[in-house]
Amino acid sequence: MAPAASRLRVESELGSLPKRALAQYLLFLKFYPVVTKAVSSGILSALGNLLAQMIEKKQKKDSRSLEVSGLLRYLVYGLFVTGPLSHYLYLFMEYWVPPEVPWARVKRLLLDRLFFAPTFLLLFFFVMNLLEVLSQAWWLVPVIAILRRLRKEDYHKFKVILEYKGKNISVFVAKMRSGFWPALQMNWRMWTPLQFININYVPLQFRVLFANMAALFWYAYLASLGK
Repeated sequence: MAPAASRLRVESELGSLPKRALAQYLLFLKFYPVVTKAVSSGILSALGNLLAQMIEKKQKKDSRSLEVSGLLRYLVYGLFVTGPLSHYLYLFMEYWVPPEVPWARVKRLLLDRLFFAPTFLLLFFFVMNLLEVLSQAWWLVPVIAILRRLRKEDYHKFKVILEYKGKNISVFVAKMRSGFWPALQMNWRMWTPLQFININYVPLQFRVLFANMAALFWYAYLASLGK
């Protein structure tokens, strides 16, 4: 009887784990809304990039390891850009177009699709290009050396980073010309119904999380497009 009772207790605790996690998340969301949304955005953005890399490796049958720098770029972007900015933009939309305004749902959707979507996408291309440049900066060399515990002879392999061959303005413009418009069209097709639901029916405190869950696959698309 004792083993059976112990097993039931363990199963009960495991079953209540999602409820406890949700309760903890709601608690953090109440007292630390910006930080909570920033952390969740960073994690889900990195997962989106991970998903993109796994899909690409499977399609190309590539045996090389995952690109850690790509995961870190998406983590930084979600943590410092998507999460905090989305929090305040949804607050602004709620204030600027309150629910009682005539045609509020349509006005919110137009505001999101015609202003927020292109702005966010432009910001995405700019920040990702900037992070890619910074990832080659000289100050990353000692950090990489410490974290990877490189041997002296291996350390010299990373001296090429010191040359700082970052992406210049012309490369960024070329990426924008080739990728921005297709990405914006895909954004309008994919996100329009999702954002209509999000900004009109999802409670305000959960809108960033809702968008992050959808963005898990959106970032996978953007990451594959960027490559």
